[in-house]
Amino acid sequence: MYLLVAATELELAPARQALAGTQNLAFLLSGVGPVDAAFALTRYLSLHYQVSAVINFGVAGAYRDTGLAVLDLCVAQQEVLADLGICYTDRIEPLAIDALAVNREFTLDSQLYQEARRILGFENIPFVSGRFLTVSCASGTGLRGDYLHTANQGICENMEGAALARVCQGFGVDFLELRSVSNMVEDRDPARWRLKEACAAAGFAVARVVQGLSSAELSRF
Repeated sequence: MYLLVAATELELAPARQALAGTQNLAFLLSGVGPVDAAFALTRYLSLHYQVSAVINFGVAGAYRDTGLAVLDLCVAQQEVLADLGICYTDRIEPLAIDALAVNREFTLDSQLYQEARRILGFENIPFVSGRFLTVSCASGTGLRGDYLHTANQGICENMEGAALARVCQGFGVDFLELRSVSNMVEDRDPARWRLKEACAAAGFAVARVVQGLSSAELSRF
């Protein structure tokens, strides 16, 4: 069974509508931020052992100088807990003491990731793959975004992905993440954001991926 996870109902609704009636599929509203996301997914996987893969989707803020634009689709090849560490005025340093070592980077280059890329290509849905950054505080200035992009080689930021990836790692469940760019990471200006359109784009893409995955499974029998 595939479990589709999004932080908000605005992000979840387009895929739920597009995939209504699809078998072996469930939806989970995780809440915003790494803590709620990790809690919601841990609770779900603890109660539902039949989940074979988790697919996280929704919106993201794209960093400047990445070539990305609003409404571009991004697929995570890695996830990074970008602001977990020691915060200084001008930088964030990872915890380097052995006793405090933490998992902050997660590689998502799995067979599920490769299959999703194949399906998106077959459906002629353009996308960009790269490193996603998960933050507890969304960047409110272009300066902070530029720093996170440079320090972590990230293409976009979100607030749940790495936490969900960590939970899936612990449960031994495949994880895939797709997000549509709702805004550029610049000095905060919500008037320039395109949340509704980005949610629709992400929902459309994840629906196509799930339908493609389901068709591939049926063709094996």
